[in-house]
Amino acid sequence: MITRPGRTRRSGVLAVMLASLVAAAAFAQEKDGRSVVNDDPVLQAMRAELDRAKSSLKLDRVAPPYYIEYRVIDVDDYSAEAAFGALRAEVRAHVRLLRVSVRVGDYKQDGDSGRGETPLSMLDFMPLDDDVLVLRHQLWLATDQAYKKAAEALAAKQSQLKQYNVDQPVDDFAHAEPVHSIGALAKLDFDPQPWTRMLQDASALYRSDPQIETSESNLKFEAVNRYFVNSEGTVVRSGQNLYQMYISFSTQASDGMSLQRNNGFLALDMKELPSAGEFVERGAKLAETLKDLRDAPVPDEEYHGPVLFSADAAATVFADLIGENVLGRRPELGKNERTTGAFATSYKSRVLPDFLSVVDDPTVSSYGGKSLLGHYEFDDEGVPAQRVAVIEKGTLVNYLIGREPIRDFPASNGHARARIPGSTPGPTFPLPHVGNLIVSSAQPLSTVAMKNRFLELCRQRDLAYCYRVETFGPKLTPRLLYKVWVKDGHEELVRGASFGDLDPRALRSDLVAAGNDVYVDNHPQIVPHSIVAPSILFDELEVKRANINKERLPEYPAPAIGK
Repeated sequence: MITRPGRTRRSGVLAVMLASLVAAAAFAQEKDGRSVVNDDPVLQAMRAELDRAKSSLKLDRVAPPYYIEYRVIDVDDYSAEAAFGALRAEVRAHVRLLRVSVRVGDYKQDGDSGRGETPLSMLDFMPLDDDVLVLRHQLWLATDQAYKKAAEALAAKQSQLKQYNVDQPVDDFAHAEPVHSIGALAKLDFDPQPWTRMLQDASALYRSDPQIETSESNLKFEAVNRYFVNSEGTVVRSGQNLYQMYISFSTQASDGMSLQRNNGFLALDMKELPSAGEFVERGAKLAETLKDLRDAPVPDEEYHGPVLFSADAAATVFADLIGENVLGRRPELGKNERTTGAFATSYKSRVLPDFLSVVDDPTVSSYGGKSLLGHYEFDDEGVPAQRVAVIEKGTLVNYLIGREPIRDFPASNGHARARIPGSTPGPTFPLPHVGNLIVSSAQPLSTVAMKNRFLELCRQRDLAYCYRVETFGPKLTPRLLYKVWVKDGHEELVRGASFGDLDPRALRSDLVAAGNDVYVDNHPQIVPHSIVAPSILFDELEVKRANINKERLPEYPAPAIGK
């Protein structure tokens, strides 16, 4: 092949020009990043105090820290609540929360006693004032306290480890490449009046049924801005809005059984929330089902046979039985297990039928046109989010982990996330959590095919009826459960039932089919996450009468409507 000299010279010039453009773009981006940091007093204080701590933090006869991180969560929150058609509470709050973590020792061994325990960190409030010096003072104080605790924790751990013999020790902390990402800040800007009016109108639906005992609606709108810097060079700022609306009703059946129905709307964009008419209409449907539940019978006797789960119900099953068990959380100090939970010893073993696979992918922001709350770009340890194949063809192949390694998993896959302090009870340090858990089937059946197979299994067992679950309440308690009569397919609502054997073993051995429908179940609790799942069919489960404490009915009637 002959190359013309002119073409070679032109190619060289183009290469130089391209390299110059890339370098200029990189310089502009770096300059812009420095500009954003300098314009943001929180980031400016965090960077300045971290640099000072790295160079000056040292106690006599104690090793300097090998790792320091600052994490600030700024929450601007508006919440409102209505009951029986009247506004009951309305609160606007702004808070900044600081967490400083200091590690003494090295990546192989430090004072962490497992699962992110608190001796390595300090949690405190951060001033709302944007005075850099004031912010730095709070950071300095928390850093000093965290360093002293970390030094004491390392000494205590080294003494404790002499009592144990761990077969396959793993490092206490994993290395991670530094990243730099400055995202836009989230803001909460809206007129609350139309929304409080919506809550009042929805909670006024108790007027349609004098036997409704509680009628409530509430909302929670928040702008959450997260700041993270560490001594490895990572700087991350991100902002996210979250909008939540709920409506709930309760009543009692004639035998005293308490019955509840509730529904929620969750979105990352206010435009995705329902209109006033849609919200009230959803509430009216919930109130109507309470009437049906009051009149519904309880299960006659224990049942063993096929059960069909809607995609909504299936999402709850996968959240409870899969999501909680694929988290690679380090066991207690001295324990030889790989992790905790029902799948602790299931690595490379079958945990689902071979036609089902599960991934956790926080990098996707929507599924089927619906926003996913589990979307994020960086986790709360500054590690980029990653798509992780958790279960492949029924076999567990991965755990979701952060920077605390477990056996066979020495590095983070970007799934360490922390709850907002005060939002729900529990630890506020980063732990492995689900992001967007997506269940898929290699052999999906249409809705009609799923129903037909369900009924055919019932006929094979010579059963007069089988059960279908539409939705769950807490602890896998069915809220809407139907008897499906095999002869003509008609359905009858029942109440007060529970499952005797709905557990990981049943998922592995008794789940026989999955549909081609998909339900997106968004959860704001603990940390925002999403479950995406199809309908599923079990060939045998136990359905029995639940052991429910029944309360006495009200001694005298509620006030007459309109009086």
